Amino acid sequence: MRSAMPEFLTFALAAPLAAMGEVAVGERRSSWDRPGRSAVLGLVAACLGLTREDEAAHAALETGYGLALRRECIGPLLADYHTAQVPPRQRGRRFSTRAEELAASDLETVLSRRDYRSDLLVLATLWMRPAARWPLAEIAGAMRAPAFVPYLGRKSCPLMLPMAPKLAEAVDPAVALAARAAAFAEWAREQRAWLLNHREPPVVTMDAADARSFGLAFQRIEVRRDGIASRRRWQFVLREEAVLAATR
Repeated sequence: MRSAMPEFLTFALAAPLAAMGEVAVGERRSSWDRPGRSAVLGLVAACLGLTREDEAAHAALETGYGLALRRECIGPLLADYHTAQVPPRQRGRRFSTRAEELAASDLETVLSRRDYRSDLLVLATLWMRPAARWPLAEIAGAMRAPAFVPYLGRKSCPLMLPMAPKLAEAVDPAVALAARAAAFAEWAREQRAWLLNHREPPVVTMDAADARSFGLAFQRIEVRRDGIASRRRWQFVLREEAVLAATR
């Protein structure tokens, strides 16, 4: 039994295009149907003004906060094809910058595909763990006036609505997200927002350990490589994610 209801910070992530990458292998850059934990915490880090070199700060975000997501809207998949010039790989040859690559005399053309999700709306909530470094109110303030431009996956995917962070107490993350979803739906109806055209049955996800801690039933466990090991070296570890059925 919990002596008092925990505090949650809920916020909205809405973008006309979002890149929520899977493990990238070869020429295909696919996309999940919802953001990864590392992507959302990276967005929070951008709001706080953290650089990739600050490993301690990113580790504090990873270990100090729980995160749950509720996907409300998602539109069609958009495929974008790219061509790029790169030198062929050769043993012992390394390039420090893109300019050095382009200066090579033996450039080749490669084709790659990048997938985007369109018309995305995801509601998110954070809560503090014992090792939390920043109060939720401070994170909320950073979201209202971010130090770096927040985006969903790639710099070409800016947010189209304010994150509108709100602090509230709730029994568990799913209840906090459901309350925020109800408030957002009321606003969308008043504004006749186009997001209503793409609404699907909501999907709630969080760490499997957190779902068990709050006593929440879930449909299945999915394994994602989006736990932050090193932001500077761009290294991530496997994480068990619980998928819950949610109601409107």
